Amino acid sequence: MSDLEIRRAAEADLPAIVAMLADDPLGAGRESPDDLEPYRTAFATLDADPKQHLVVAERDGRVIGTLQLTVIPGLSRRGATRTIIEAVRIHADERGSGLGTELIEWAVAESRRLGCQLVQLTSDATRLDAHRFYERLGFEASHLGFKRQL
Repeated sequence: MSDLEIRRAAEADLPAIVAMLADDPLGAGRESPDDLEPYRTAFATLDADPKQHLVVAERDGRVIGTLQLTVIPGLSRRGATRTIIEAVRIHADERGSGLGTELIEWAVAESRRLGCQLVQLTSDATRLDAHRFYERLGFEASHLGFKRQL
């Protein structure tokens, strides 16, 4: 994948990012690719925050993957800083190509570079293939997650 570039996302990447977010059974019900305004507002917030790293994977000028890496300082674990990987998406044409592994390995390396002691992620309970993928990359299913809609 030597022709692959992983770079900070730009606002111009939003249509491709949102399309990938919407391109699965879960995302289809919660994303709105036809109305980018809320995504533009969110992007401006993310882009202004140095603890947020929204990146895209691009090949030949085409955005084919994305993820968000969030840096969280903390008191637990002797003041450890951690990162959380969120919203990992690969374009349908690229799934199975190794791009997902490349993106996650980038996030792990970037977490180390940022001085973090832990990298974590969550995955929807229904995404069993994703769970196997993350376990193959060395992640452990160590916690049970909860959320509450507001």
